Amino acid sequence: MNDTIIYNALLINEGEKFKGYVVTDGPVIARVGRGDAPADLIAACREAVDARGSYLLPGVIDDQVHFRDPGLVHKGDIATESIAAVAGGVTSFMDMPNTKPPTVTQKALREKLQHASEVSAANYSFFIGATNDNMRELLECDYKITPGVKLFLGSSTGNMLVDEESARDRIFSEVPAIIAVHSEDEATIRANRQRYESECGGSVPVEMHPLIRSREACVLSTRRAIERAERCNTRLHVLHVSTADEVAMFSDAPLPEKRITAEVCVHHLWFCDEDYARLGSRIKMNPAVKSRADRDALRQGLRDGRIDIVATDHAPHLPAEKEGDALTAASGAPMVQFSLPVMLELADMGVFTHQLVVDKMCHAPARLYDIMGRGFIREGYMADLVLVKPGEAYTVTDDMVLSRCGWTPLAGTTLHNRVTDTWVNGHRACRDGKVDDTVRGTELRYGGK
Repeated sequence: MNDTIIYNALLINEGEKFKGYVVTDGPVIARVGRGDAPADLIAACREAVDARGSYLLPGVIDDQVHFRDPGLVHKGDIATESIAAVAGGVTSFMDMPNTKPPTVTQKALREKLQHASEVSAANYSFFIGATNDNMRELLECDYKITPGVKLFLGSSTGNMLVDEESARDRIFSEVPAIIAVHSEDEATIRANRQRYESECGGSVPVEMHPLIRSREACVLSTRRAIERAERCNTRLHVLHVSTADEVAMFSDAPLPEKRITAEVCVHHLWFCDEDYARLGSRIKMNPAVKSRADRDALRQGLRDGRIDIVATDHAPHLPAEKEGDALTAASGAPMVQFSLPVMLELADMGVFTHQLVVDKMCHAPARLYDIMGRGFIREGYMADLVLVKPGEAYTVTDDMVLSRCGWTPLAGTTLHNRVTDTWVNGHRACRDGKVDDTVRGTELRYGGK
């Protein structure tokens, strides 16, 4: 007897949208069908879910989250943030290394993996971080269980800046894995900070954050990273692209043909600098949220294939840590719980198609990182699935937030797509909006390319 059948759903998968059904058997998808599910098949399943009026999507794969574990768990931890992820339809995540201590050794990676196996509601993996002097650790890493190396070309939370040119050259030349970069030029940021601190008499309004973490800082750093990657034949992935100028640097070739790829985050697709007056430090991010023209270029870059995937850069801070100005308020915001609803809202607005949203949040991350058996609704693949109920308006509030920090920059926003149910490896981890905190995800595996 099969475990579950989800039927009468509108499947959005691999460029199509059609009425159909999915049958799971243990952790895997056993059958995918079009049209009405046979009555005898429904009767043969232990659980039958009538999804009439709902979308059925593959689970979202988020390649950039900061779950703050270990060392910063007052903001969030793997348990709390993975629950928020599952509630938002994110079934797999890749966590960043700027924790305390930073994840820059094999020992730290093993400890994180063990901890996640005990507490994570979603599937998990962890980047190893680069430093000026941990080349041996990077070369000894098993990139079939680690998605890649995170390299900070500009400082951010945790300050893991790699600023020695010789270290950057070795990382780009010798590491046999994806190099995922936070791309901002540190010298430009420091000069901007000094300038505006002097001009403003010490306190710099938060709406000037894009002048400190400026367009020039991003463009200069990304251009240099691409030039170095082309010279060294590096598999480079540029995280959270935020400017029109950067979008133009990337190829619109099909993803399998690229060695240099790009990510955009939901907040850079949704907000622009006009929102600082209303939201203040709630949208203070690194890189900064920039102009409407930049936002439009990022949206176009996603449509035309210059930008390859969508992620969140989920980065919780307590409300008190977000207080202050452009110099003192913490940068980052929790986004993982509402990333899929926001992207589907943009689709409803005509910015994207629903198929493109699924491609950039589910299929493309699986392809880019060569994740084994996930990211698609296919027979034999892991049963990571999401049901979304469209059409019913609701207003996001801070009280809805499951992240430990307890707030969202989306508070007050009206959305029309609600995640109701999520399956992780065939287990119903979220039912009618309520997460089962006993469900555990599993370690992601990569093809080793």
